[in-house]
Amino acid sequence: MLDLLSDILTKLSVQGALYFRTSLTTPWGIEVPKFNNVARFHFAHRGNCLIEVEGYEKVVGLEQGDLLIVPHGASHKLYCAAETRDAVLPLDTVIERSGYTGTGVLVYGGDGDERDTQLICGHFSFDPHAKHILLERLPPIIHLRNYGESAGKWMEATLRMIGDEAGGLRLGGDLIALKMSEAILAQAIRSFVESDESSRWGLNGFSDHHLARALDAFHKDPSASWTIETMARIAGMSRTNFAVQFQKKMAMSPMQYVTAWRLEIAKRCLTDPSSSVSDAAERAGYASDSAFARVFKREIGLSPAGFRRQITLSSAQ
Repeated sequence: MLDLLSDILTKLSVQGALYFRTSLTTPWGIEVPKFNNVARFHFAHRGNCLIEVEGYEKVVGLEQGDLLIVPHGASHKLYCAAETRDAVLPLDTVIERSGYTGTGVLVYGGDGDERDTQLICGHFSFDPHAKHILLERLPPIIHLRNYGESAGKWMEATLRMIGDEAGGLRLGGDLIALKMSEAILAQAIRSFVESDESSRWGLNGFSDHHLARALDAFHKDPSASWTIETMARIAGMSRTNFAVQFQKKMAMSPMQYVTAWRLEIAKRCLTDPSSSVSDAAERAGYASDSAFARVFKREIGLSPAGFRRQITLSSAQ
């Protein structure tokens, strides 16, 4: 059985993709374009830089050992120092000028710095039709300072290994770096959810011992006959206190959460041509196709059959 966070990320079809490892010398600047259904990350393996993210008013200083995640794929600029901000060029232009072919290290910049900045840059892609508040409510950036140390020795070792393997010459290095990078998002989200800042974004219910226990039980068996009473009992709380605390910490009611996740399961099922609408209703915990169709249309804006047609058409384009 998968734990709560693992189940959510698995159902959302999160996959890591490592772009490249860089060797950047002053002056340099890169503008990364906006991209939908992805979260981008930059880890400062060596050196430092400044980052501006669209929708976030402050300039972020990324120091050696820091990890920055841009959860919603916003466009952003990376550059070596404030006085060289004008050196920022679009990512495609940088790739073209550097002669980067997609393998090895992207080497770019001028001759003004003996010590280069080495970044490990990549992204995590999500199913474009999948949604969950855990991702939707994340802030414009997640900046984890001295990430390897704060996340524990195993993550520090993982990040260092990614830095050594990505773009290296040893057999299988890129694949090893790619697979190991997929652990970064889960660890970063866990670190953020467990921080005090998560309360501002309606996510600290996931780190609340009692609420998380109920959520974990629900995710392990979402098609069961869930009520506020059953969830409260698992949480070890009274019905009223559970409902109040859930609303306070999650900014939604327990049954709103249950319905939203069941419909994500249904959508996942409907994208499978071998599954019927009845299969989707059953897996989502609905006793009848008609009840399922009513809730689906109310929440998604399309009938289950209409959603399936939309998916089929978008896949064919």
